[in-house]
Amino acid sequence: MSRALAPTEPAAAPPEAASSPRVDSPVAVNSAVAFFREPLAPIFTAIAVLVLVVLAIQFARTAGLVAGLWGAGGVAVAVWLRNARGPSYDLCFAGLLATGITAGELLAGNSYGLTALFTVTNMMEIGGAVLLARRFAPTLNVATVDGACRFLLSAAVIAPIPAAVITAGGLYLIQGADILHAFQTWWFGHALGIAVIGAFGLSLTRRHLVMLRNPFRAAEAAILLALLAAVCVGVFFQSQVQVGFIVVPVLILFAARFRVLGVATALVLVAITAVGGAMLGRGPFISAGPDLADQALLAQLMVLLGCMPILLVASLLEERDRLSDRAKAGQLRAELASEAKSRLLANVAHEIKSPVGGVIGIGELWKTGQLGAVTPTQAEMAEMLVKTARQVEALAHDLLDVARAESGAVKVELRPTDVPGVLEDVRRATALRPEAEGIAIHVVSEGDGLIALADSQRLTQVIANLASNAVKYGGAGGVVIFRASKIYDGVRIEVIDRGPGLSTEKQAQLFEPFNRLGLERSTVEGHGIGLALAKRLVELQGGTIGVTSTPGEGAAFWVELPAA
Repeated sequence: MSRALAPTEPAAAPPEAASSPRVDSPVAVNSAVAFFREPLAPIFTAIAVLVLVVLAIQFARTAGLVAGLWGAGGVAVAVWLRNARGPSYDLCFAGLLATGITAGELLAGNSYGLTALFTVTNMMEIGGAVLLARRFAPTLNVATVDGACRFLLSAAVIAPIPAAVITAGGLYLIQGADILHAFQTWWFGHALGIAVIGAFGLSLTRRHLVMLRNPFRAAEAAILLALLAAVCVGVFFQSQVQVGFIVVPVLILFAARFRVLGVATALVLVAITAVGGAMLGRGPFISAGPDLADQALLAQLMVLLGCMPILLVASLLEERDRLSDRAKAGQLRAELASEAKSRLLANVAHEIKSPVGGVIGIGELWKTGQLGAVTPTQAEMAEMLVKTARQVEALAHDLLDVARAESGAVKVELRPTDVPGVLEDVRRATALRPEAEGIAIHVVSEGDGLIALADSQRLTQVIANLASNAVKYGGAGGVVIFRASKIYDGVRIEVIDRGPGLSTEKQAQLFEPFNRLGLERSTVEGHGIGLALAKRLVELQGGTIGVTSTPGEGAAFWVELPAA
């Protein structure tokens, strides 16, 4: 991935940077994004971890010495992943984090033994989360469903388990603490911190923050955050009824308007207020009983199982947005290419018509002897010249029609059209073709009132094209049938032959321009544009065209048009 250097970055990155996973381009256009790329980020992170450790120990302890919400791990994991630059950098970062955790534990009043235990288990958890995320979610992109699931499962769900087991066992040996309460409080509390704060840190990308440059979008975000804060205070501090589901519609609104960044930000607020209310003995979770650990567990489960899935909804919406943008860009490129091709076809056709007209005129004069006496051989050569030139002229007309149809220049006048009459006219014209000699051509009209809303001239052109193909490719069967019948909301026209038929693979390619299905070197004349033109002309008349065929049993080309 190419990267533009921010003004504050060194001219050349360390060698380890080339192989490290990146979440986004490190262009420092926003201070929130630039923070994760600053050289002092590890020091700031260590200080933030120290503060969060003290706050969690002082205000969020629920199961003995274990806190119900642990934000330090989430901050450490997010910043470490965003600043991955190689083994040396990882060792230095880990050392600073360990220093911050140790200082926070001591400042909060823990003994040296407990400080050592908690520092080791926290570093084990943070390091494990980073390693698992790099292994199973290497893109670190929570804006995709796959990336978000991989990060949450590996870093938030699996990584805290070994640390929770060791901590619960250590506290049992040191203080006789309840192993189950200590394990589940650690696991859910640390999983919640990594899931919520880690996802928030990884979602702070340049692409997500660009939308907030718009003052109206920024104001909308502020209003939604104020609304969510009011709802959270009412639900988790004022109400004693289990109505936590009320925050879900607001989270869905964040997902709809601000995608992953909005939901990640909202989840931080929901987690803090839900667990904080339980710590203060307020809100609906007091129904779990007098045990503070049970109340905190209920709050943790509500956020993890009731609210975190909205992050996946936001990831799905954002992934859909990217796919939609790619599809629109691809469609635009295809339209531009099609317009260029149509202009080329039109120009080529125009350039062909004039000289070919001259060749036909000269050939006619030569053949009739107006240029002087001709021998029988010369007359035959002149006839071949005129025939070949007329084929080129017909090709030029077809190319012009294709170019006009694709560019929308072909106009159709829809009016009630007698379908059996059109079929009879085409039958008579087809029967006069040299290649139709020995082939029985029939018109079958099933029912009365076979009147379609169509352009009679263009419909005749389409049916004549299908009839020509039936005679050329399916004439070996000796019979070609034109059939008209009524369908539920229109008229169906079929051109049926008893020829060799078409395989499923060939049917899928049939209406592609310039595709003769491998018959380029056969004795049957053609250029592979007739059916593509027919398809476009039928669509301009509001109809559909297709084919039904089985190899060895002939083919039935059908056109369905709305009834008049």
